[in-house]
Amino acid sequence: MILKGTKFQLKVWKYLKTIPKGEVKTYKQVAISIKSPKSARAVANACAKNPYAPKIPCHRVIRSDGALGGYSGRGGIKQKLKLLRSEKAAI
Repeated sequence: MILKGTKFQLKVWKYLKTIPKGEVKTYKQVAISIKSPKSARAVANACAKNPYAPKIPCHRVIRSDGALGGYSGRGGIKQKLKLLRSEKAAI
C-alpha cells in the first residue's frame, strides 16, 4: 500500500502500525516515540486525517486523560470503542 500524506503524517502512521492489538498509547506517547515530544496535538491531527483506518490503527491512540479522543474512520467514536473492545484493550 502506498500511503499519501505529509512527511509528519507518514511518520505518525508508520508508528501506529507498530502498536500491538489490544494496546493503547496516548497522543503524547506517540509524539515522544517519534522523537517529536512537543507534538501531541499534531499527532492527534495526523490521526484525524488518517484515511487508512482501521488498517492503520489510529483507534489505538487515546487522550492522556483516558478519554477516547476522536476517530476519523467510518462509524466515528462508537466504532473506535467497538474496535478497542474487540481487541480487548484496557480502556
